[in-house]
Parts: sequence; C-alpha cells; structure tokens
Amino acid sequence: MATSVGLNENVEGALAYLLGFITGIVFLIVEKESKFVRFHAMQSAITFAGFWIVGMILSYALIPVMGFGFLFFGGLLVMLINIVAFVTWIVCMYKAYKGEWFKLPVVGDIAEQQVGSFET
Repeated sequence: MATSVGLNENVEGALAYLLGFITGIVFLIVEKESKFVRFHAMQSAITFAGFWIVGMILSYALIPVMGFGFLFFGGLLVMLINIVAFVTWIVCMYKAYKGEWFKLPVVGDIAEQQVGSFET
C-alpha cells in the first residue's frame, strides 16, 4: 500500500529507523496517512532518543566525575548500551520492512497510544 510520501508502507516503515530518532521525527512530520508508518516512526523516535540520552549521560556526566574505576565500568556500560541499540535498530528495521507491527516492550505501547492520539 502506498503512503502519502509515495513509498510502500514497509519501505517507509523501515526508513523511519534508518537514522534513529531523526528519521523517526521526519516521518512523523511528513507521513499523514499510514498508521503503520507513523507507529514505526514514533517507536523509532522514542526508542533511539532514549538510547541517545542515556548514552550522553553516561558518556559525559557520570564517567568523568566518578574517576578511573568508573571510567572502565562506564565505558563497558556505554558499549553494552550501544550493542543493544544496534541490535534493536536492526530488528526494528527488519520487522518494519517485513510489514510487521513489531512492538518493543513499553515503548511500543507508548508509540501506539501516541499515534492513536494524532488521528483527527
């Protein structure tokens, strides 16, 4: 099914994850018709903004303040978060491309509620 942008829903849904929260926000703004695309765009925006914020907090706020011991632990924690974010990114893009309404825990429900509240 074509969207208001002119792409197939599955392609546009996958593209909503391409650059994380940035493309999620872009597709939330430009897509007016497809609830499928808007759901994936909202899920992308919430999920990857969250990963980005947590990564920034750990990278720039906690690690320098806590000293060398925490620097090592914090670095491992940031690396673990980046791995989880990467796997989440791949899975979400794949599921959206396959046309699935794949909901991440907690975030998927929030995205679903927000998409429903956007409809007029």
